[in-house]
Amino acid sequence: MPKSPQAEKLFIDGPTGRLEAILEYPAEGEVVGSVVVCHPHPQHGGTMHNKVAHTLARAFLRLGFSALRFNFRGTEKSEGAYDNGDGELDDALAAAAWMRERHPALPFWLAGFSFGAAIVIKAAAVSEVDGLISVAPAISRFASGLESQPDCPWLVVQGDRDELVDVEDTVAWVDSLEPGPELLIVPDGEHFFHGRLVELREAVGEFVTKSEA
Repeated sequence: MPKSPQAEKLFIDGPTGRLEAILEYPAEGEVVGSVVVCHPHPQHGGTMHNKVAHTLARAFLRLGFSALRFNFRGTEKSEGAYDNGDGELDDALAAAAWMRERHPALPFWLAGFSFGAAIVIKAAAVSEVDGLISVAPAISRFASGLESQPDCPWLVVQGDRDELVDVEDTVAWVDSLEPGPELLIVPDGEHFFHGRLVELREAVGEFVTKSEA
């Protein structure tokens, strides 16, 4: 049975105060890359402990990456207050800078779910990353109108029965981008990927492996 990842609870310095975080390392072998994972909407119960965010971290850990999950400002023990996506983008950029400093010579990825997926899309558009995973991105409110799209391998995962993010909106948005990300539609997939988390983890792992080859 695979060993559990090593986990460290910590705080990192954010733009408006400390951000609560969990840093995980693979149980065995050298670290080959790093990722920051962003959680869903903090005003709708989203935290770094969300199951999809956790699944994204596990996908990277299984490949030998270290994974940082953190709570946006005003969430659980993170200082500050919700800022409608603008401050949360700054939080994500601060977490990315912290992680890059920890592993400066290794590939660096961003990953996020729902609100967090929109935030990492915006973060990747204004900073250099080696890859991007956005699951059920909340595009219409938080990631539309990008001046430029992320210039890196990029996977968008969307369930076709998502009750919160309309699949047709996601497809139309992806089609409007050039060259655009790779889009994976999960048949019968709901917003929180109930019963489909292993499938999600495997799909993310395959994309990262292909992109890093």
